[in-house]
Amino acid sequence: MLKPLGDRVVLKVEKEKEETVGGIVLASNAKEKPQTGKVIAVGDGKMLDNGQKAVPSVKVDDKVLFDKYAGTEVKYDGEDYLIVRDSDIMAIVD
Repeated sequence: MLKPLGDRVVLKVEKEKEETVGGIVLASNAKEKPQTGKVIAVGDGKMLDNGQKAVPSVKVDDKVLFDKYAGTEVKYDGEDYLIVRDSDIMAIVD
């Protein structure tokens, strides 16, 4: 499995619906990038100037809301993931 370093977090992005309510299929370039995902793995935390590590604000299995254009998309074992910084995560969704 992917093990993020520092303050990075690995997310499994939730897929958007392929069709509208009326049944129209949207082209992939017409869809907005999803902004919610499930936390798969969390790094150790960011190293602070005083030598201590900042504890990440999320944990595995949290559902989160992240910045629209944040992170790097990666493919691992046939699955698509997004690696973002802890600071790119805006909220935990209950």
